[in-house]
Amino acid sequence: MRPVERAWFAVAAAMAALVLMPLVAIAVIASGSSGDVWPHLLSTVLPRSLRTTALLMLGVGLATGVVGVGTAWLVTMCRFPGRRILDWALLVPLAVPTYIIAFSYVEILNYSGPVQSALRAVFGFTSARDYWFPEIRSLGGAIFVMSAVLYPYVYLTTRASFLIQSASALDVSRTLGASPLRLFFRVAVPLTRPAIAVGVSLALMECLNDIGAVTFFGVKTLTFSIYDTWLHRSSLAGAAQLACAMLVMVFALIGLERFARRRQRFDAGRGKHHAPSRYMLTGLRAWLAFAACALPVLLGFVLPALLLADRASRRLDDLLAPAFLSAVWNSMALAIIASVATVAISVVLVYGLRLSRSPVLRFGATVASIGYAVPGTVLAVGILIPLARFDNMVDAAMRDLFGFGTGLLLLGSGAGLVYAYVVRFLAVAYGQVDGGFAKISVHLDMASRTLGRNAGRTLTQIHLPLIRPILLSALLLAFVDCMKELPATILLRPFNFDTLATTVFEAASREAFEDAALPSLAIMLVGLLPVILLARTSAASFRDRASARTGTPGARARVARA
Repeated sequence: MRPVERAWFAVAAAMAALVLMPLVAIAVIASGSSGDVWPHLLSTVLPRSLRTTALLMLGVGLATGVVGVGTAWLVTMCRFPGRRILDWALLVPLAVPTYIIAFSYVEILNYSGPVQSALRAVFGFTSARDYWFPEIRSLGGAIFVMSAVLYPYVYLTTRASFLIQSASALDVSRTLGASPLRLFFRVAVPLTRPAIAVGVSLALMECLNDIGAVTFFGVKTLTFSIYDTWLHRSSLAGAAQLACAMLVMVFALIGLERFARRRQRFDAGRGKHHAPSRYMLTGLRAWLAFAACALPVLLGFVLPALLLADRASRRLDDLLAPAFLSAVWNSMALAIIASVATVAISVVLVYGLRLSRSPVLRFGATVASIGYAVPGTVLAVGILIPLARFDNMVDAAMRDLFGFGTGLLLLGSGAGLVYAYVVRFLAVAYGQVDGGFAKISVHLDMASRTLGRNAGRTLTQIHLPLIRPILLSALLLAFVDCMKELPATILLRPFNFDTLATTVFEAASREAFEDAALPSLAIMLVGLLPVILLARTSAASFRDRASARTGTPGARARVARA
């Protein structure tokens, strides 16, 4: 290995070690003594939390699978009124964090909300004892609200698979007289099974990460139990032991997702590919298909957005309130710093792999990209103790040497929170950057070396300008994810430091829903940016790939240039 390659290897390995450190810290903390807390956790809290978490994941997995696969099939394989709009509108609920839709539906469906008020007005009921209404603050309510905003993960991966899967199998089935329903269950779904597994795995990872919705609804999942054990029982070791149990579930999901991705590449690589021949739906069938695709958008975005817009319109004076402006500034500052650091680290890791195909470095890059699957609550447990010890060590050294202390240098300044964001969302930027570098021919590297440029100048003068749009896309995605992150922010933020996400959580916790409306609407509007980008890039990607596979020269050139 050349000296330059060794240097890139060392830097990339150090960054991968920083990402791995919280997971190692959790194992070390969990091995310590938790006093009398662990026997109680093991006998009561852990079994109940595991059961509740399993039921929540089962419900969300089934609901997101049914809605995501069903809507993807309808917009991909059928023609009906509004199909083109719904094709991208079905992605819009991704802009709504689970904690925002949770408190929105509490406001919509509670006793004083518009739905129950309308029921009492129409039927003449005078009290809640006169009629039955489902309780939104329950396990069923949590499954409903989470599924309403997480189904796009399944929709996106399944829709892409329907678009690029082998057309020959579908054509043969149609020739043999298979009905649309039989074609869906016997041919399309089995071919798309890996993509469905990927989408459901991503949705379940987000489900495990949630702390806002389960807190509002009183659903005691593992995430809630970690949060409660840490803050209310003052047992960090007990929280770490529960975090280890959650990590087992997380790594199982990672294994499923990675296995499904390998199967997906294999299944999509064969056969004749072209835009699918769509079934023409008319009359009642067409309007039923429209309703089936419009309902998830209505429940997952339109209703919460209308409610928040109405509540926010009553508090427009808060736009210039110091507390709101401070939360906006804190959120943006943290998100900008973390997203820039995330993309920079991703570039170093990917370029280090490009220069050196070391198995050790490849393993480090793989480890560095699993942070997205680790819930923010678990990361916070693993980050707090190492950074607190470092802060205390620096503070003690400064007092001994110079007579003054530095206090909590990292945790007190927000650096610990930025660190958590980088670890959590590195995979988001890493995937984008890795895809961008993969499209650049290695011959450009060779030509640059021939002209006397070293590895650093090749990166800054050749590679980075070529992938600038991809870097901007990665920055945007990481920025929005940091803006929406709640669990790590609650646990690692400095004292008297509020972001938009924590402002929403605190206001909703004391049921001051009007106070939460404006910051919630701001988060949703920011969240729409990557959804629009995602809708545009996924459509353009399919057009280019499908045209290239059918032999269109212009499309091949666009794919090559991309």
